[in-house]
Amino acid sequence: MAQLRIADGMLVLALTRFEKAEAVHSDLSAPLAKITKVSIVENATSEIHGFRVGTGIPGVAKVGSFTTPRTKTFAVVHHDTPRALRFEIQDANYDQWIVGLADPDATLVQLRAAGLPQ
Repeated sequence: MAQLRIADGMLVLALTRFEKAEAVHSDLSAPLAKITKVSIVENATSEIHGFRVGTGIPGVAKVGSFTTPRTKTFAVVHHDTPRALRFEIQDANYDQWIVGLADPDATLVQLRAAGLPQ
């Protein structure tokens, strides 16, 4: 499962080797100062749309880059992690990350304690 952590003023999304293969992408990072909003998404796969580079198997996984005319999203969501955190990011390669987690509520509390802006 993907891991989120804060290091040196950056939010880091560390992918497993399998997720890197699914996403055709490596780990991501974004400056904390560029994160404009964080929210919990109850049904993450319904929030992920667009042209895909990566994996999209209905009911199983949406992992990779998803592009619409207005938004570029990086997503890592599997059937066993339907709840997610959405990070909205300004002036970055992706407008948002959607990261499926076993317990997004607890992860958000931990990230805020580590320095994620309110």
